[in-house]
Amino acid sequence: MKKVNRTYQVQIAELIEPLIEAEGMELVHVECLRGKTRWLVRIFIDTEGGITVDDCAAISNLVGDVLDVHELPPGSYTLEVSSPGLDRPLARDKDFMKYRGCTVKVRTAEKVEGIRNFTGTLVDYITEEGNKNLILDVEGKAYHIPREIVLKANLQYEF
Repeated sequence: MKKVNRTYQVQIAELIEPLIEAEGMELVHVECLRGKTRWLVRIFIDTEGGITVDDCAAISNLVGDVLDVHELPPGSYTLEVSSPGLDRPLARDKDFMKYRGCTVKVRTAEKVEGIRNFTGTLVDYITEEGNKNLILDVEGKAYHIPREIVLKANLQYEF
């Protein structure tokens, strides 16, 4: 992901998280992607009881106004607000802690023991020598994956 996109994601998340929490919901994840002619801003929200279409519409109106005032991202954009779904993204420390014991899919920027794409059980999320690491069990083998190289992590729904 380009650094500028990441910067906008962080700025947007910091700006809108208090608004979403004030509505009794949780900001799960923000994606900010640059298209050919406009930005795409995806906001994932959740609550214990689940999200409704009305919840998404209300948050979309709130967030859209705030993004317009702060000109984030710069230029035109499309805003999508939805629930995280069955393949919920894991983006924050508390997400990795909460979903220990669950099956996750992880993609890394660099190879870890020759692998970039992992699917396994998230055994733990720990700090080792000052660095945060996911411990993932893939078919009985434990992998220590540095958090800083995780590009994408999602819950893997089990049927």
